[in-house]
Amino acid sequence: MRLRNAVVVDGVRTAFCKGGRGKLEAARMDDLGAYLIRALLERNPKVKPTMITDLGIGGNLGRGVGHLAGLPAELVDFSSERACATSQETAMRISMAIMLDQYDCGISIGVERMGRQMGSNMPRMETTRRDGMNPKSGERTKEQRDMPANHFGYFSVPIPDYILDSPMASMVQTAQNVCEMYDLTREELDAFSMRSQHKLAKAYDAGIYKDEVLPVEVEDPVFDDQGNWLPDEVGPMIILDRDEGLRPNTTMEGLAALNPVRGIVSYKPGPLLITAGNSCPTNVGVTVQLLMSEEMALKLGIDFLARVIGWGNGGVKQQIMGMGPVVATPPALKHAGLEMDQIDRIEFNEAFACQVVTSMKELGMPEEKLNVNGGSIGIGHPISATGNRLWMTVCKEIKRSNKRYGLATQCCGDGEGMTVIFENPDAPK
Repeated sequence: MRLRNAVVVDGVRTAFCKGGRGKLEAARMDDLGAYLIRALLERNPKVKPTMITDLGIGGNLGRGVGHLAGLPAELVDFSSERACATSQETAMRISMAIMLDQYDCGISIGVERMGRQMGSNMPRMETTRRDGMNPKSGERTKEQRDMPANHFGYFSVPIPDYILDSPMASMVQTAQNVCEMYDLTREELDAFSMRSQHKLAKAYDAGIYKDEVLPVEVEDPVFDDQGNWLPDEVGPMIILDRDEGLRPNTTMEGLAALNPVRGIVSYKPGPLLITAGNSCPTNVGVTVQLLMSEEMALKLGIDFLARVIGWGNGGVKQQIMGMGPVVATPPALKHAGLEMDQIDRIEFNEAFACQVVTSMKELGMPEEKLNVNGGSIGIGHPISATGNRLWMTVCKEIKRSNKRYGLATQCCGDGEGMTVIFENPDAPK
């Protein structure tokens, strides 16, 4: 079996909008996905539609998106799911197929439509005893409950018993748990969040995201007095080209004034620290990446962004799901044959400020290398679309800054982490 390099050629996305109340509320996700695919191929004219062999679909999107994009009827596609890392998974699966010489070229698409709160856009269905959450899901064996034997091979602090004995948690509750596990303060979380917003604002002012965020014409949705979208009302067409979560004037005083998110508790007990200001919002968005064998890219004369050179996955207790990158990153570095101090740029999904702050300490990630153009606290985190966004953002950044190694990592809602490492072959060695 011949092994080859897989490369990231290019990637584009929509701006990420507020879930349930943003400018993409009236838009069809399949139309947006098809538009992005066409635009991606138009700006890479050496890649013909007939060269695309596989289309990886991450998120709740029908198989017709390839047809809508004008891709050949003979194209094959697949869907995959890994919670928050879903489109990382589709991109990685295509990359693996390329590396194993199955084919030369594929597209990864990620799509997500979230509501105002987690799960609020899910249809409500009547269930019987054979459907829904299994009542035994909350039961745990001693091995499932206790810290694993290799815990201190990754973590510098234990998981407190009050967290190990706590039930399966909502996403915001897992963040509160991480705060208590590491004795974080509200000031630490808010300060990181403010810096993230300011970096994002600076990057937008510098035009850095013009190459990533594709302007799209969408209908300006009409909402009623309660903020509910009115599907029978048609709004005017507008151009969307900016993430809606960007808050350039974020201050510590403004963040300090926010109340904790409702529904979380302290098992310690202690102060409730998770707010809308130090968490990512719920979002709607679409992301698309073009992946190829390095062999084909060189043959076509394509100046690709980066090689995919290492990856890793790892699991943690669901109650501290945000710490998934701590166990996913070491195997990714080992796979790539690198140490953390060799990584030049890091794109870390900011689901919550607390999990980034703590993971930086555990993994030895310098903040000056991390999310240099802002992160998901301002950009947003449309769950199944974010993985592609992390890849394209870090690959474009190492290309732009002439740095050699980039790393993309994120946690997953069920207690996982996924990390992928990239190399810019044109950078100084």
